[in-house]
Amino acid sequence: MSSIERVAVTGEAAEMIRRLTEAHGPVMFHQSGGCCDGSSPMCYPDGEFRTGDSDIHLGDLDVGLERDVPMWMSKSQFEYWSHTHLTVDVVKGRGAGFSLEAPEGVRFLIRSRLMSDEEHADLERP
Repeated sequence: MSSIERVAVTGEAAEMIRRLTEAHGPVMFHQSGGCCDGSSPMCYPDGEFRTGDSDIHLGDLDVGLERDVPMWMSKSQFEYWSHTHLTVDVVKGRGAGFSLEAPEGVRFLIRSRLMSDEEHADLERP
């Protein structure tokens, strides 16, 4: 099993996710493909956004709750982002999407970096 993770979360974003979970119950993320709010990570009540065979489970965010927060992306978008490490962050300002944080006056965003060849190879190992 790989020790490398595809996704991470900043402390500020983890705090917002804990607040949203307290208000809405368990949540999930789906990395938007560019429709309503560019390519923002969208936060929904868990199960409200239906995932299926056309989605990839990127990993789970440890935000300090009993249950980690799953993060998903469409397979077609993953083809472009497969060499990228994603970090969920939060900034002031409202996005234009349907994500749960919008009424809070903040929006989630992705900070990304290319993974090294070694990191990517480690992820590909069974």
